[in-house]
Order: sequence, then structure tokens, then C-alpha cells
Amino acid sequence: MKRWTAIFLMLALLVALTPAVAETADNSLQAILDKGKLILGLDASFPPMGFTDPDTGEITGFDIDLAKEVAARLGVELVTQPIDWAAKEMELNAGNIDCIWNGMTITQERLDNMTISKPYLENVQVVVVRSTDDITNLAGLAGKKLGLQAGSSANDALDAAAEFKASLGEVVPFDENMTALMDLNAGGVDAVLVDSVVANYYMAINQYPFIILDEGLAAEEYGIGFRKADVALCNKVDELLLAMKADGTAEKISTKWFDSDITVIGEK
Repeated sequence: MKRWTAIFLMLALLVALTPAVAETADNSLQAILDKGKLILGLDASFPPMGFTDPDTGEITGFDIDLAKEVAARLGVELVTQPIDWAAKEMELNAGNIDCIWNGMTITQERLDNMTISKPYLENVQVVVVRSTDDITNLAGLAGKKLGLQAGSSANDALDAAAEFKASLGEVVPFDENMTALMDLNAGGVDAVLVDSVVANYYMAINQYPFIILDEGLAAEEYGIGFRKADVALCNKVDELLLAMKADGTAEKISTKWFDSDITVIGEK
């Protein structure tokens, strides 16, 4: 009798636990397929990764082209949603966007708070100064004003370079990299800490009288951010990026924006 009672209690416990297991199942990929769209959050002023084309008003960029191809292979529509970059994790966790895909640096803090894809691109945080100024290295910025984008990985790189940060006269946060670089051009700040891909792009299209110092602050890797529980969706995107690398699509997109294949998909 005791044996049958024990068996009954075990079965009852399993039945009671079943709904809880179902509720925690990862349906993140299926949810995207069901709604037929993938909502991508981005800072729309971060060329060449993702930005608003001034001529067409459309959002374009290297990341956007990659994401469009991923969405097409998923059979869903890509929706680009500009966000406040400093509030990106809040937008993600609130369900306003499905992923953060816009030159997002992989950091330990972000890994703790999000599920992040494998690296697909490498980057360096560089210091941009006016070519007309007599600043040739980081030491030359002692007592000077350094601009950077609020909420960006430039902040993390600067915090990690404690001695350099302490030598600065002032750190000036900006909402956008473009605004920071425009302020540099106008003489408001003495230097800007920014992603190398962004610095090179702006210098090429705007012909600003800038130079990039040889000393960089931090080497980085870009990844795509998803909600912590959305592992299935992240894994599928990784799988599709690998396929795009293998069939040459990633190389084609990279060459369009950078003149060569600089992706590191599948290498990390």
C-alpha cells in the first residue's frame, strides 16, 4: 500500500511541475516566426554599421544588410527600430525590440545581462584629434577635453584605462558619435574616443581634418544582443550567419561597406 501511495505522490508531483516547465520553455525563435517579423534596435546614427541615409531617409548600413539577409532566410520581415542607445537593454527587456544589432561590443556586463551571439566583427576604440593640433599620443591629451557617446563601449574602454582617464581635464558625453565628432571639428572638445569603423567612415565621407592616434584604447568584438532567455533565437541567428559566411554572402556584404571581408564569423 505504501508503495502505491509513493507512486501516486510522485505522479502527482510530475503533473504539478509540468505547467512550470512549459512556461519556461524557450519559444523565442518560434515567436519570431509566428509574428513574421524581427524587430532590430539600433542607434540610427552609427555609420557604417546602422544609420539613417541623409539622402533617402532610410536606415541602412553593414549590420542592416546582414540582418536583412538573416531575416530573409528566416522568412520574416526585418523591422528597424531606432532607440536611445543608453537605454538599449531596457528596450530589449521591455519587448519593444527583439535584438540589439548595431556594432554592439561584447563585454562581461552585457554577457551577464543578455544572450549574445558569437563575434562577427572586430573593432578597436581609437582616439580622434584635429590634424591641426599638436597632439600625437595619449599623453598629449593631459588636461584636455575628451568626448564620447554616452552608454557606448567607449565608456568601458576609458574606465579600463584608469591612468589615461585620470590625466584628462574633462570627459564630455554626447548622445551620438556624430555630434561628438562635429563638436571636435568646431573646437568644443580636443579629442573623441570612438569605434575605429565609425572614425574611418566619418573621416572618409566628411573630409574632416582629423587624424587617428596610433595608440588605441581597447580591442573589441561585436555581437548581437538578445534577451537572456532567448537562446533559441540567438542560436538560429548564429547558424544563419555561419551559412552566410560559407556561401560568400557575408563576404559580399562586407566588401560593399569595407572593400574587403573583415568579418570574423566562425573564427571565435
